[in-house]
Amino acid sequence: MIIKMSYLGIMQGQKHILVVDNDAARRQQIETVLAFVGEHFYVFSEDEVDQHLTDISNVLTIICCGEISTKLQAVIKAHPACPFIYHDIVDKKQVDGYVNVIGELTTPLNYAQLTELVHHSHQYHNNLPSKRGLSGPNSLFRSLVGTSEPMQQVRFLIEQVASTEANVLILGESGTGKEVVARNIHDLSARSKGPFVPVNCGAIPADLLESELFGHEKGAFTGAISTRKGRFEMAEGGTLFLDEIGDMPQPMQVKLLRVLQERTFERVGGAKSIKANVRIVAATHQHLEDMIKTNQFREDLYYRLNVFPIETPALRERKEDIPLLLKELISRFSAEQGHSVRFTDKAIESLQEHTWAGNVRELSNLIERMIIMYGEQVVNVGQLPLKYRHLDVDDYQPEYPEELQEREAINELFSGFDYDDDEDDTATLTCEQDSAGSAQGKTVDLLPNDGLNLKEYLAELEVSLIKQALDKNDWVVARSAELLGMRRTTLVEKMRKYNLQK
Repeated sequence: MIIKMSYLGIMQGQKHILVVDNDAARRQQIETVLAFVGEHFYVFSEDEVDQHLTDISNVLTIICCGEISTKLQAVIKAHPACPFIYHDIVDKKQVDGYVNVIGELTTPLNYAQLTELVHHSHQYHNNLPSKRGLSGPNSLFRSLVGTSEPMQQVRFLIEQVASTEANVLILGESGTGKEVVARNIHDLSARSKGPFVPVNCGAIPADLLESELFGHEKGAFTGAISTRKGRFEMAEGGTLFLDEIGDMPQPMQVKLLRVLQERTFERVGGAKSIKANVRIVAATHQHLEDMIKTNQFREDLYYRLNVFPIETPALRERKEDIPLLLKELISRFSAEQGHSVRFTDKAIESLQEHTWAGNVRELSNLIERMIIMYGEQVVNVGQLPLKYRHLDVDDYQPEYPEELQEREAINELFSGFDYDDDEDDTATLTCEQDSAGSAQGKTVDLLPNDGLNLKEYLAELEVSLIKQALDKNDWVVARSAELLGMRRTTLVEKMRKYNLQK
């Protein structure tokens, strides 16, 4: 048995390579190549496989050589999260069908090929479904909703940088969730138990920003009636999130650069240097490189902040995430307001066709609007605001029994009458009737003495009004229906009922 390894690499938690080979000469060759490229490795025979697989989490890849026995095939099958490489095997059919067998190390061994396969092994681990968030939602990433490739990349970058002290610059359009990314970086870092302090650099007046960031001493300026800590002190031991850093005035950019370089600052009006034990995460929707060209942003500050950039994708670039975002946002509003709303598949499909200039914030506003208008209902394309209707879907138009329609017509006919009119109104009406009667030589009666059939009377009145509307619009049904204040389909049914034809 031959065993070779770098104990330093193992102690530091670096992943190592396992080589399974029963041939001593071939083991020697592989051992020489691995040592040359600087990889950390174990070399052993098949009989010792079990004892070296007790902690598979630290294994980068397993190289199987020679005969791939039934036992080794079982090992490959039992560890789908680990990539395997084969070398100089007797029968390649023995590894057919195993997706986690990622490549062949050919003979003679060479540095370039081994390096490439090592790279593929790292990629295999980096893109495991569990790391992409496909095996179940990570509580720390709960607010980063979506399974699209851009969102998987954002999660991956967050995981890579969170454990470090590197400055992070988050880029992206307004409403893409830059603060959410910053909070996740903080929550995954060693500073998670410390404070997370956000500052919107664009919302604070330029003359107050220095005091807001660094604090001030009593009497430093008019209105400074007491000593006040700044955001840097508030964020001690935690993370300071500088949102909209592109809006920071140039004089403050210089002072911020000094803090980033020296890790110390002074309060306004103070002379004592205070250590700044904070992690800086900045964000902006502006193109800082263009601002540098126009002397609006300092180049040296940009490179201080842009150690590790993360770009948040626009919603139009990850439309496949919209159904998940709808579910999450509706759930939040339901918990906060006690009301919910649902969307049909067609409505969701229509929303996926929208460009979303306001990104996730715009989507959130739309959902809140729909909850206000259609709380506890199901929203179809027709209920969406006009600019979100990107599908031509015939909305349901209900038809009602004639009894309901006639009752409504009667209600509308008499809706203008006030049966509690004053005597003066009655007198006025009588005078008008008398005057009209005198002029025409007859008396106007609203109701015949012998009575009438109200239903027939209303039907005749309805027919008369429909004919007038049709004649006025040259029998164009749509325009006539609009004039009568009814739907086109309702008017068509009444024309059929009364046998009205041109």
